Amino acid sequence: MKKFISNYKSTIILIVAIIVGAIVGIIFQEKATVLKPLGDIFLNLLLVVIVPLIFLTITTSITKMKTPKRLGKIVITILCVFLVMSIIAVFVGLASTYFVKLVDTEDGEKIRASLEENVIEDGTEEETEETSILQSTADLLTVDDFSKLLSKENIIAVLVFAIIFGIAVNMTGEKAKPIVDFLSAANEVINNVVKIIMYYAPIGLGCYFASFVGSFGASIAVGYLKTFVVYTVVAVVFYIVMYTIYAFIAGGKNGVKAFWKNVAPSTLTALATCSSAASIPVNIQCSKKMGVPDDIAETTIPLGTSFHKDGSIIGSVFKIMFLVCLFGTPLSTAGDIAGVIGVALLATLLVTAVPIGGGTISEMLILTMLGYPIAALPILTMIATIIDAPATVLNVSGDTVASMLVTRIVDGKK
Repeated sequence: MKKFISNYKSTIILIVAIIVGAIVGIIFQEKATVLKPLGDIFLNLLLVVIVPLIFLTITTSITKMKTPKRLGKIVITILCVFLVMSIIAVFVGLASTYFVKLVDTEDGEKIRASLEENVIEDGTEEETEETSILQSTADLLTVDDFSKLLSKENIIAVLVFAIIFGIAVNMTGEKAKPIVDFLSAANEVINNVVKIIMYYAPIGLGCYFASFVGSFGASIAVGYLKTFVVYTVVAVVFYIVMYTIYAFIAGGKNGVKAFWKNVAPSTLTALATCSSAASIPVNIQCSKKMGVPDDIAETTIPLGTSFHKDGSIIGSVFKIMFLVCLFGTPLSTAGDIAGVIGVALLATLLVTAVPIGGGTISEMLILTMLGYPIAALPILTMIATIIDAPATVLNVSGDTVASMLVTRIVDGKK
């Protein structure tokens, strides 16, 4: 019990803070808005750290990349399996939320105005001229001045530059060692900055939520509860049904038996620690017991921890659909639906290798690509907090069954 409380301590504290904030908002209503500045402090600190966090985590991740034991067919197969499973996961997430109104509020315009007032002072002008798709893509991926990379408004451009910079450092080789050391040290520092900010998270999120509920009523709180319940149900069904199907594809009836006979230790470790990385050793052992060769297990599981997360992708869809409901965004065309699918995939797959702060970066990408106010970031942070445990279980177990599929493709039916 003590170990359970220790592993879940930060999550429990955040959830309790959010619940207390909701109660304060419901009881005091409009008077609770006096707490908004305390919530703004947390939001502002988070937004200030986002650009250096993206740059340093992405570049250091790339500069420290190690080549897996076997390249060629194994790596290509792993990436293909990850991609296909991720696409299936995002469709499941969309199908499970498309007909469910995660949050029901009549104050959509009021909420939009309240969230956007925090970014009006940035001085950004609304574009009135139509631009081509290619030009819009170019503007999204790049900026015309280095100083613009320091702005949170150009998150994707920062991400692209960080990837290029990291690759360039790798290409330079031994001569770039001083830069690698500097980046590693700076990354450790910025990670500690994030940790310090997160110490304030219970107060910040609690006050933010109290003000939010006080302004817009209890419907937003009910929305979080509904989101947690729906996500948990979807996660359980996905875990049982989809992973059974994947195991059957990999090894028929024997594959299904092997999967369910050996998956419990990694599942329980994921549930107890809420950490994909902490589950790697146990997960590798579980995969080997299922009949996965050592080299494939020891390659697929670590790579999967960084680049394949079914639970996080489904969670990204839930975050997007929560915002869609909250802001009354129409999803009436195939293009709208494709946009949700594309953003969910990109926002998750582009940053899953980031060890600390990846969730925040993913949420920033969702807001940036869909055009929602950045002040809505705490809303997505709260959703990420309440679905963390079931999402981690899907992330870890998805890597286990992925190793079975890779084995089936690489080594054949037997």
